[in-house]
Amino acid sequence: MPYSKTVYLPVTPDQAFDLVTQPERLRRWMTISARVDLRAGGDYRWTVVPGAHAGGTVTELEPGRRVAFGWGWEGSEEVSPGSSQVTITLEPTDGGTNVTLVHAGLSAEEEASHAEGWNHYLDRLVAFVETGDAGLDAWGMPGDFDQVKSADASWAVLSRVLAAVGPEASGLATPCKDFDVAALTNHLRGSITGIGTALGVALPEDDAAAPTELRIAAVAEPTLEAFARRGLEGELDMGFAVLPATLVANILNLELLVHAWDYAIALGRKLDVSAELSEYVLGLAKATISDQVRANGSFSDATIVEESAHALDRLVAFTGRVPVRG
Repeated sequence: MPYSKTVYLPVTPDQAFDLVTQPERLRRWMTISARVDLRAGGDYRWTVVPGAHAGGTVTELEPGRRVAFGWGWEGSEEVSPGSSQVTITLEPTDGGTNVTLVHAGLSAEEEASHAEGWNHYLDRLVAFVETGDAGLDAWGMPGDFDQVKSADASWAVLSRVLAAVGPEASGLATPCKDFDVAALTNHLRGSITGIGTALGVALPEDDAAAPTELRIAAVAEPTLEAFARRGLEGELDMGFAVLPATLVANILNLELLVHAWDYAIALGRKLDVSAELSEYVLGLAKATISDQVRANGSFSDATIVEESAHALDRLVAFTGRVPVRG
């Protein structure tokens, strides 16, 4: 029997449809990154947890009522992209919408595994609609980090902060010297764009009027996808220098996670990030920020912090910031 589950959402069918199809909504409850060509025959790619990418093709589309797509995982022999079928049906009911998800075409073993996953994420969908925040996904912490997986995890942390950055925050001071929130956003977008361009990604023009999260997602998600497909071998021409791809990946991690902290401090928020991710990115920082790098002005001298401090505090202190616990 195919997996099937129905959840009730106190929203309209059109709103529910956006939640299960629009990248900026998917990021709130299921995906880290999402690319969707929303038409019959269009393809999609979701990063569900760091290093795990689902994809396939949209097969049916009735806006506000139904969407179906082939489903599978990049690199999987058991469930390859498009080898199974997911159908989501939306039915209006009193005060809201019943959302029914059916996943067919799986073996018994894979059905059990996917049922656990869908139950987890549908519960997060309900939590997001009811409370406005499903929280950082507890499944988003791999046991074996590499620079690409940690960049995915860092983007998950950053995107949650960016979702809270409204136009009224543009003039707020940040821990970055001479950068308010608006200037930090321009800097961050430019830094990621440079990396994406070196990876050969055709990135969109900046829409300065768009919400901050969407401005950064427009360049961050294609860049993360390109790095995942390319890998960490060889070198990349950054324009100002040819650098090892591993070093560029280190820089990307620092841009995503350290600036997530900068935004959080500017907004007066506590950053939701694990000690494991912070410790891993701290290791990347130590391999990247040399005395010469500090001397050219990219980073200030490291500040003093207790060795027993949280890994995030030690990370930001190593980059020259003064840790502030929210």
